[in-house]
Amino acid sequence: MSLFSGHKRAYPGQTADQVIPPRPEQRAGIASITNETALRHSAVWACLRLRANLVSTMPVDVYRRVGGIQVEVPKPPVLVTPGGPRVGVIEWLYSSQIDLDRAGNCFGLITAVDGYGLPARIELVPLCDVTVRVRKGVLKYLIAGKEYDPAQVWHEKQYTLPGLPVGLSPVAYAAWSIGEYLSIQDFALDWFGNGTVPAAHLKNTGRTITPDFADETKRRFKASMANHDLFVTGSDWEYNVIQAEAAGADWIEAKRFSIGDVARFFDTPGDLIDAAASGSSVTYANISQRNLQFLIMNLGPAVVRREAALTSLTPQPRFVKLNTDALLRMDPQTRAAMVATQINSRVLAPSEARALEDRQPFTDDQLAEFDRLFGTKNPAPSTGGTAPSGAMT
Repeated sequence: MSLFSGHKRAYPGQTADQVIPPRPEQRAGIASITNETALRHSAVWACLRLRANLVSTMPVDVYRRVGGIQVEVPKPPVLVTPGGPRVGVIEWLYSSQIDLDRAGNCFGLITAVDGYGLPARIELVPLCDVTVRVRKGVLKYLIAGKEYDPAQVWHEKQYTLPGLPVGLSPVAYAAWSIGEYLSIQDFALDWFGNGTVPAAHLKNTGRTITPDFADETKRRFKASMANHDLFVTGSDWEYNVIQAEAAGADWIEAKRFSIGDVARFFDTPGDLIDAAASGSSVTYANISQRNLQFLIMNLGPAVVRREAALTSLTPQPRFVKLNTDALLRMDPQTRAAMVATQINSRVLAPSEARALEDRQPFTDDQLAEFDRLFGTKNPAPSTGGTAPSGAMT
């Protein structure tokens, strides 16, 4: 099945190949829309880039529970260099997230396994080389014309529907919106490149001219213009430049609308890709609140799906977590207030707080300096919400 084709439900008496055969690329308007050409749309590029940037740079941690406590354990090689020595986990996660977000699927060949029989190396393959077939209930993968058993293929998917072996493609379903934008873009290039309409109109108001006379006049006029010379006429010639009234053209507004429309297909708020609707605004108390809203409502489900897929690469009962703390990073003042509250409530030790800031624990000399400054010898923190005079803030 083509990854860019639409999807149909199976009907009695039809095989899977009859229901979901490979299809040629779709067209919307005059623009041909594929996974590659869709990247010419600035909103598509921005949405894919934003989501892949964030997911791929989240630290990958592996844990297991010991006595009910979550304990971090070493990562297997497949979560350090999943594509081999030349492809680290950041590049691998970025590339695979791009495919997941634009096509709903990501494919790779499992070229090595570890001692547990789990994938040790996964070499990602281009989407355009992959066809998925279901024949008599048996799933097969064709990659670059060669058939592979499912055990040889890493297939990660999102936007799934019951009964379909592949995820839905946002690019396919957004083809009309993307095609509208690209068609408008092509029109604008043709217009301003003088490929759609004449550059100017030279009119004789005194008499009707023959084709031969018109050609001779045009030749003389173009020759004068090319040499930056003067073109002498009588009272019977009028010259009018034909140009677009860009600010008032309806297609400019259509381009603006298309950007926000495409952002919805790719589950990304328009304001995060500089595509907020005119006349509307969304305000947040601080950047942490904005990022939290984006994480919960938009990016969070994709993160959970990726964690589940990556967990399948580790032996049980280990599990994988993508650390989202970087996305929720607070401003210094808010972070300091939170740390002080956690220390005062005895949720966080001062040494742990310093470790969060990449600082070494206090030395005896530093503690003595605190004693000299505040006149106390490290008193225990109060139970109230306000830090004592000697507490770290």
